Amino acid sequence: MPRLEAGQAFDVAIAGGGPAGAACAILLARAGLRVLLADGGGERAFRIGEGLPPPVRSLLGELGVLDRVLADGHRPSYGTLAYWGGLAGHANDTLRQLHGNGLQLDRVRFDATLRAAASEAGCTVALSTHLQCDDAQGADPAGSNGTASADPQEASGPLHRLQLRRSGESLSHVTARWLIDASGRMATQACRLGARRRHYDRLLAFYQRLRTDSRTDLDGRTWVEAVEDGWWYSVLLPSGERVVAFLGDADLLDRRTLLDDDGLWQHLQHTTHLGALCAEHGYRPHGAVQGADACSAELDRAAGERWLAVGDAALAFDPLSSKGIGNALYTGMRAAQAVLAYGAGDLLAPQRYADHLRDIHRVYRKQLQGFYAMETRWPGAAFWARRQTSHPVAQGAVPETPGGKAVATLPWPPAQPTATGRENPSNGIPPPPW
Repeated sequence: MPRLEAGQAFDVAIAGGGPAGAACAILLARAGLRVLLADGGGERAFRIGEGLPPPVRSLLGELGVLDRVLADGHRPSYGTLAYWGGLAGHANDTLRQLHGNGLQLDRVRFDATLRAAASEAGCTVALSTHLQCDDAQGADPAGSNGTASADPQEASGPLHRLQLRRSGESLSHVTARWLIDASGRMATQACRLGARRRHYDRLLAFYQRLRTDSRTDLDGRTWVEAVEDGWWYSVLLPSGERVVAFLGDADLLDRRTLLDDDGLWQHLQHTTHLGALCAEHGYRPHGAVQGADACSAELDRAAGERWLAVGDAALAFDPLSSKGIGNALYTGMRAAQAVLAYGAGDLLAPQRYADHLRDIHRVYRKQLQGFYAMETRWPGAAFWARRQTSHPVAQGAVPETPGGKAVATLPWPPAQPTATGRENPSNGIPPPPW
């Protein structure tokens, strides 16, 4: 792996070493660019966001890492069992589908595999390193619509001046012509450069790992269960632990109670099916309850003067949609292609990328309405009333209040071709595989 030195000049600096940042780094480094991938997350034993739907395999194949991921010991996922819209469960079996089974990921291992692939491609990977853009350039390249306007062949010097800080080390600077914001839902770098975050709801996730001495739980499906104040999901992890997650609106929940040591576990006892599954196999809480933002959100623009946003920084999805990991890989790869196209003289490539992402999120929000509209058992409950098509939340007219991250796969029909960007093939960007 190339060594990071103070004052070093890069073609592209990427803030965030998750799947979006790593996917972007892999393609750019393979194209011969000098790439810095700065991951400020530090060492983690566990990360939420563990579901990889079957269609996303094609993106891993495009990155050239599918075989490595399949050999990494992740647990096969054979579909979904959803208690949604009624008392009966709806099973969705992936065994007979075109793309085969999905995966329940060890996210720490998965992310490390992608970063290793980036390093092998020639990328400088800086772990436990926070990156921050010092310059205020890039706020609006064209003065109005965010279209990158500089000549790709001019300005031999770098555009962005970047601060790097590591634990226990002094502050240093590097420079880069391009900055990619892969910092997650906070979109830290893009917002410093003038972008604004649009939130469409107030959804939060509370999650906890469970352990058992029993080896009887072999159910590799994603379980989903709607309740009056939100919904739950659960998956069996590669470690043999089970994770449970509750999704509800921030202003409707007692967050302090849910975050107590036993709070989420006690709330789980009010479910009909998931609580019974956990009791059957003798599960008990292991580790602290964690909370995270899970709202639908997007940037008002995902491209500026030699900067792009990818992954959750650009587009964030309700966990019900199962688009988290796929969106991260897809946007990271398409952003890399936009940077390369710009360098080859296609000055509109970054703006086409940003427009394409806006279309994806617009169609996603329409699909999400349909998913939530299937659950009609609690019409008087505020959580569900907000998600009916006549409510402002369903129309995307929600004040910008923060809304975790989790992934569940639902048994309803997948999006039609027009929902993936295929209705606009003239932009030259391959549509997402879901």
